[in-house]
This record gives sequence, C-alpha cells and structure tokens, in this order.
Amino acid sequence: MLDFPTLTTYILVVLGLFLIPGPAVLLTITRTVQNGRKGGIMAGLGIATGDFLHTLFATVGLSAILMTSALAFNVVKFAGAAYLLYLGIRAILSKPSEPQMPKVESAGSLKSYASATVAELLNPKTALFFLAFLPQFIHHERGEAVGQFLVLGLIFVILSILYTTAIVLSVSSLGKMVKRSPWIRCLSRWSGKFVGAIYIGLGLKVAFQRQ
Repeated sequence: MLDFPTLTTYILVVLGLFLIPGPAVLLTITRTVQNGRKGGIMAGLGIATGDFLHTLFATVGLSAILMTSALAFNVVKFAGAAYLLYLGIRAILSKPSEPQMPKVESAGSLKSYASATVAELLNPKTALFFLAFLPQFIHHERGEAVGQFLVLGLIFVILSILYTTAIVLSVSSLGKMVKRSPWIRCLSRWSGKFVGAIYIGLGLKVAFQRQ
C-alpha cells in the first residue's frame, strides 16, 4: 500500500493544483453566481464525479499494463512524465491571460451536476492528465496497483469536493472579485507558471529517481 511520504507528496501536489483558478473552479463560481450555493455545490460534485470516473478508467487500463509487465508500466510511466514535462514547459512559456468565466445557461441543481459531470468526463485533456499524473505515485512493489490507484483517486475526489464546497460557501461576491481583485487577477494570470513548475517537478522526479 502507499506509504506516508508518497501520500503526503501527492496531497500537497493536488492541493497546489487546486489552488489555481482553473476551468473547474471558474465553472463552480459561475454556477454559484447563477444558481446559488446549491447549484455551485452540485457542479462541484459533478466535476468530482467526472474526475473519479477518469480515475477508474485509468485504473483499468494502467493496471492491465502492469499485469502484462513491470517494464511496460515503467514505459507508460516515463511517457507520462515526459507529457507532464511538456505541459509544464508549455505552461511556463505561455503568455499570462485574464481569467475567463465559462458561458453556461442557468440550470437547476440536477442539471448543474449532470452537465458538470459530462463536461469533465468528456474532456480529453483531463483523461490524458490522469493517465500521466497517477502513475507517478504508483509503486508496484508496495502492493496491488488497483488499490493504490483507487486510494489516489478517492483522495483526489474528496479534496476536490472539499475545495469546491469551500469556494461555494464564500462566493457571494467572488464572481466580481475574479474580474476586479488585483490579487486574484494576478494569481490567475500567472497560474500557468505555478502549475508548470509542478508538472516539471513531477517529470524530473521520475527522470532522476533511483531505479
């Protein structure tokens, strides 16, 4: 099973990714402004559901590769690390941009949940991210890979729900703050640099770890 240092590193990395106002955060804010707290919470739950389904798909595919051979899994792991390095370099080199609130129609709580789930589930970038991200924390010598994948996925989902719920509960004027607050605008504009550093760090972790 996963050891404490691995879990701690994983949680810190996930929290670092969450703290940047990305598409999921902006969608949650938009739903909250349009439909109130219930709509925002349901949208956050929908995003978390989509992420967990991506985790299940990654678990099935990557566990099957691991059962074939540890070498094949390591090839996939290094390919994922290379992909994260690519994302990191591209994010750091990209020009800062202003936050853009997604354009969504007003909807009820159930529709907010369903639309957020579908949007996250059908996002190919999210699928690629999970395929590249999760293997960096899997150690096949520490037990069944399926169990490790599921633990990592559940942690991601729980942290996602807690984070989006915290945003919803404090979002009374956050829709205006995203556009008007210099601090949030600066954070959003330079978020790519921070996320890029995380991706590069994960890629280098694999590249230089002891075999």
